[in-house]
Formats: sequence, structure tokens, C-alpha cells
Amino acid sequence: MNETPPVQPDAYLDRIGYTGPRELHAEVLRQIHRAHMLAVPFENLDIALGRPIPLSLPVFYDKIVRRRRGGFCYELNGLFGWLLERLGFPVTILSARVFHAGQPGPDFEHVLLLVEAGERLIADVGFGDSFLEPLPLELGDEVEQTGSFYRLRAAGDARVLERRRDRADWEPQFSFTLTPRRLAEFDAECHRLQTSPESPFTRKAVCSLPTPEGRLTLSGNRLIRTTRGRRTEEPVGSEREYRSLLRAHFGVELDEAAAIGRLMAFSAV
Repeated sequence: MNETPPVQPDAYLDRIGYTGPRELHAEVLRQIHRAHMLAVPFENLDIALGRPIPLSLPVFYDKIVRRRRGGFCYELNGLFGWLLERLGFPVTILSARVFHAGQPGPDFEHVLLLVEAGERLIADVGFGDSFLEPLPLELGDEVEQTGSFYRLRAAGDARVLERRRDRADWEPQFSFTLTPRRLAEFDAECHRLQTSPESPFTRKAVCSLPTPEGRLTLSGNRLIRTTRGRRTEEPVGSEREYRSLLRAHFGVELDEAAAIGRLMAFSAV
């Protein structure tokens, strides 16, 4: 990867609360992946605030590790791939096309990681509500995590990740090939997703984090809790309350110049 942050990964591991072993084993990868998912929120607040996000690992590091923020896929998976490489894991960046209303979007719409850890595993800490631990690359294997089932199926030269919740039908999440990519190749799509009125990231402000029993999401002017499959919503009544919820539940502290009213005005999920 280009633009390596001039630091060792210890501060990053401290950021995600990981103190376990660092051997190049699949179980170690699973533990680090899970720790990251439970500590670093998926959020697009900078996009909603009109603050550009460049494809830069030092910028990602400063935001996620030093300022203890979250991010979206380019930031989260871009920096997570760097962490794994620094720990010694062989990492390949892949491009994924996200499904919208049953149809795949453009190439480079999502960053995905292929990691060698005694077996080939798909790592993804940047898709939001998704698997907490890496998935095997094997086709057809059904893996259960946090109340959902995941599997990969073949689609020509590509693989499609599918998810099934409860007794519902399988739903495609994204498709990808095993063609190695560089982070710089995602620049145009990263810019489009930050600026296009058709992008899901320019139409709502979201900060979301899984919990041991479900998920907590701050979106628009609502705090949404999912606990053991049961969803509840609470209105957020003021900018002060919004800041307090960000701090208390997600560890996110926005600067005083941030237009909180703008974040609250975005439609909720």
C-alpha cells in the first residue's frame, strides 16, 4: 500500500482495545477483526458536513486512531489492511460492487480485503451492518454470525456475498473478483460517493456500531437500538444531546465548528 503512516501499529491496536497474540493465525485475525468492528464506528459524518475525505493512509490514521473517529469503507478497510500488513499478514485489496435494489453498482464502490492466515479469508470492517469476523473464501459454505447466515456463490468470474436473516431469502450484498487492486484505483469512486446526490452517503448522516446484543445507530435526529432483533427508536431533541450521544455511545467527539444541525436534518435510516 502507498503512503504508509510513519508509526508502528501499537497505537492502532490500543485504539481497538486489542491486547491478544499477534501470530499469523486465522484465529488471531478473527479476534482483531472483531475487536475493530466493536470499537470503530461506521460513519459518514464528514461527508454530511461537506468535509472531503482524500485517499490517504496518513489521513485515515490521524482520523481513526489519533482522533478516535470512524469512517466509511475506503477509510476503514484501507487502514485495516495497512494494520494487517504491518502485523505480517499477506493482504490483497479487492474491488467490490455493492448491490442496490438487487443490481450491482459500479466497480470500486467498495474496498474489500483478502487475507492469508493459514487459509484465505475475506476481511471487511467497512460495510456497516455486516459480519463481525472474517469469512472463508470457499464457495457455498454457510457461516452463521450474530443471527445472520453468510455465503459466497459463483457468478461467472466473480463471487457474490449473500446474507440471510432469520427465515428470509438470501440477499446479495456485493460481488467481487480476486483481481488485486491498489488503493489509488478507488479515488474516482471515493470522490463520487462523497459528492453525488445519488450516493447513499450524501443523503443521510449515520454513525453506527455493533453491540454484543445487536446494533446502535445515530441517524438524522433518531437514535436506533436493535437488541436481539427488536428495534426501537428515540428522538434526539437538541444539538447538545446529539453531541452527547456521539460521545457516550460511539466515542466520537466532533469539533465545535461541526454543523450538528445539518447532521440532524438528514433523513434517518
